[in-house]
Amino acid sequence: MSYGFLIPVYNHGRTAVSVVERLSGYGLPVILVDDGSDGETKTCLAGIAAAFPQAVLVNRAKNGGKGAAVSSGIDKAHELGLSHVLQIDADGQHDAGRAAFFLEQSAVHPEAAVCGAPVFDDSVPESRKNGRKVSNAWARIVSLSSDITDVLCGFRVYPVEAVWRLIHRYHFDRRMGFDIEILIRLYWERIPLIFHPVSVVYPEGGVSHFHLVKDNIRISLVWTKLFMGMIIRLPLLVSRRFRQGSGAGKR
Repeated sequence: MSYGFLIPVYNHGRTAVSVVERLSGYGLPVILVDDGSDGETKTCLAGIAAAFPQAVLVNRAKNGGKGAAVSSGIDKAHELGLSHVLQIDADGQHDAGRAAFFLEQSAVHPEAAVCGAPVFDDSVPESRKNGRKVSNAWARIVSLSSDITDVLCGFRVYPVEAVWRLIHRYHFDRRMGFDIEILIRLYWERIPLIFHPVSVVYPEGGVSHFHLVKDNIRISLVWTKLFMGMIIRLPLLVSRRFRQGSGAGKR
């Protein structure tokens, strides 16, 4: 197994520097995907690439959204021969100190995606908490399972090969809906999903690229698509749920 980090970046150059500094001690490749950022961010990322030998910079000509950036990063990880990457946001919201634990858990369960279950402080906007509750409720519906703790936290270790196959098989949402869709499709493909807590903060003055109306509409469309996919897979999901329930009873 070979590990690395994946950081999608859009106009978060200054905070990305501190994130990379915290990850540099691992000596692992750090894939930075510049998703068509502004000039200041490009300068910051160029400085990171020059200062940190393990940094790998991927430049996208135009802003395509988080899903597009993560997909480009997965392509690069696949090209580099990495077996797993830990995705972490560039804005400093995620507790990078949890990286060691998540990498250890991935090494114990290399077939799984090891995902963050966010633990928020008082800085989290109420609208984001409520939206998360709705999405997690939909996750239980389309998976017929309560095993998926959170579908929106972008702090997670992906098995590269499994994700790479999926992003080249299906047409994923290119923006905020990607984090949701990839976890549901991994679950449908019987890739284990393991959840552990990670602290998430919304720093004062932080830059958010979440558009309340537009992105919620896109996320609603993602759930509609996944619901239709669940209907098609319903016999398999019901059978899977039944087998899991029978196994739990035997224990």
